[in-house]
Amino acid sequence: MAAIKDIYKNRIKAQLHTLSGRTGTTYKRLYSLCKGRKPDAAAFAQAVAELKRDGIIFEHKNSLMLCADAGLFRAEVARLNKTFGFITDENGNEIFVPGKFLMGAMPGDKVMARLLPDSDGEDPRGQVVSITETGFSEFSGVVKKINGRFCVLPDDISGEPIDISGIEVPVRAGDKVLAEICRRGERHSEHRAKITGIFGDSGKASSSADAILYMSGIETEFPSEVLDEARQAEHKGIPDTEISRRLDLRDSIIFTIDGADTKDIDDAVSIARTSDGWELGVHIADVSFYVKAGSALDRDAMLRGTSVYYADKVVPMLPKELSNGICSLEPDKDRLAFSCLMKLDQEGKLVSYKFSKSVIRSRVKGVYSEINTILECIKTGGKIPDDLAVKYSGLTETMLLMDELAAILTANKLRRGAPQIDSPECKLIIDENGVCTDVKKRGRGRSELIIEEFMLMANTSAARLAKERGIPFVYRVHEDPAPEKVQELVDMLSRMGVQVPHFTDVKPGHLAEILEKTKDMPVSPMINNMVLRSMAKAKYSDEPLGHFGLVLEDYSHFTSPIRRYPDLAIHRILTDLCYNKQNERYITKRYTAFAAEAARTSSECELRAMRAERSCEDCYIAEYMSAHIGESFEGTISSVQEYGFFVELPNTVEGLVRIDSLKGGRYDFDGRYALTEAGRPVYSVGDKVKVICSAADISSGQVDFVIDG
Repeated sequence: MAAIKDIYKNRIKAQLHTLSGRTGTTYKRLYSLCKGRKPDAAAFAQAVAELKRDGIIFEHKNSLMLCADAGLFRAEVARLNKTFGFITDENGNEIFVPGKFLMGAMPGDKVMARLLPDSDGEDPRGQVVSITETGFSEFSGVVKKINGRFCVLPDDISGEPIDISGIEVPVRAGDKVLAEICRRGERHSEHRAKITGIFGDSGKASSSADAILYMSGIETEFPSEVLDEARQAEHKGIPDTEISRRLDLRDSIIFTIDGADTKDIDDAVSIARTSDGWELGVHIADVSFYVKAGSALDRDAMLRGTSVYYADKVVPMLPKELSNGICSLEPDKDRLAFSCLMKLDQEGKLVSYKFSKSVIRSRVKGVYSEINTILECIKTGGKIPDDLAVKYSGLTETMLLMDELAAILTANKLRRGAPQIDSPECKLIIDENGVCTDVKKRGRGRSELIIEEFMLMANTSAARLAKERGIPFVYRVHEDPAPEKVQELVDMLSRMGVQVPHFTDVKPGHLAEILEKTKDMPVSPMINNMVLRSMAKAKYSDEPLGHFGLVLEDYSHFTSPIRRYPDLAIHRILTDLCYNKQNERYITKRYTAFAAEAARTSSECELRAMRAERSCEDCYIAEYMSAHIGESFEGTISSVQEYGFFVELPNTVEGLVRIDSLKGGRYDFDGRYALTEAGRPVYSVGDKVKVICSAADISSGQVDFVIDG
């Protein structure tokens, strides 16, 4: 039958080719043209099915034709929004598809698509013409009761409710649920769904966060074999034989500095002044000692890629027996570490470095806010609070040395021309019931800068060592901005009256100059965001491509192996190089493929985690704002779109003012940064406005404002 089927395939393609430029032909007529003297209907049907599956022919309105003749291409549905979606073609290009042209396609569906006639090369728009293979049809949403019938309003795939076929799981209106398409229509609203799980009340941010994590593919539980290995590692503890092999730093002044609630403590620091500069130690939890290559722990960590942090919760990359237990650098406990010991000259330039497996004993669990208070008291001549004086007894001199060196390193970074982007983060205040009761702008003091600068030095040293020795590695890279993004930034700044330095190829120093000149302007936060959006996204790579934003030729992530897989990956490589004394040839053979795979998967996992964290945060912010409906706030327009503009409040909360809520005449979007009326800008990026919170949808994380007055 296989031979007959292949003959039919060739005949079908030949016959359809002769019909090029026509509307195709029916299945019955095509069979008549192709069947020959020994017809075989089953072989013909299989040939048609395989040609359709392979994207060579397609069927539309009972007519078969060649895909190439119809301008069709194969694609996969990448993601959906309520009113549009994106498909990805076989070359990896992402194409926007308006909702009405999706044909009810779901994420993961294989489709045949064409470009719409009004598409241009820069911003193509597509249309799904057929679904060749259905993918996974799960989605999350909120149960509604409309005209006495239960339906589910999807979070993403459609703005229209989908009827529920039968109630196998008891649900109530307002439940946040997991649903699955059980019968498809030609539009999303024509699908039918069944409820497969309930996350809880959609009026609670925690329920929506659970749904976001699930739909993002972020597992909140560990497989049993992973937990078993973690418990065994915790029980193993620190063998005496291992301590004897390592550099013993337990008598050194080493301590950690983290947030007050941090439990997964993976970095500690030490410092000493020398006659010609500084000795800086960055001591990182030796996770690779406990997580062996190829183990269930290792495989699971690579799939997770990173810990996920949101509200007051964390989905750890490693089980708590490791992340909060034997690997965490808790005070007054012996812990295995991987130490980067660096020598710097008086100007803070790196002179030499050495990576050593060590055993340490942290003196204290330092807290950012507490150390900031101590440094401020010393600076102003104030009295250090008694409780802090006792807790940090004998460490204040070390803190001052750290602060002094960090200031030098920061000055060096500024001299390199590294853009100092101020991108404020929010801190969510969660009560004992898991409800967000406040949103505050997260502050950064001297101790946060100390840790940032010291980690940069260790990360740089690790990357430099790998590059010098020519071994496979996972680098943290940040490529140059795309020229079109830079031009868009320049155009927008010029229209805002901001003087832009002249350049042909943008350098970090150019962006740093823009930020410095505008730091005292009312629009400074908006310009920071614009500069940030103009830059490429940092990622992981097995090639040393450099870091544009930090103005460094060599950079990696070495300092957080408890919560990031790339750090664990390079610890494993550096262990073989520095501890097991393996040569470059051995390391190249063993780790080349591993480094490439770790870089690729870690970049994907990082993006997934960032999107999930941001979406979860939005739900909690909406939960907070739901208690402030009708209240007035002062804010700044942070961005403008054709449908309205976003206003950011001083505490970082952002809400949308919809264009149809504006009073007055007709408003038009200028395509850049303003809504205009009769050609005159009325609402522009950077403008101060007074708004009223009109709505806060916890389930979607959407906050709406209207102009006050």
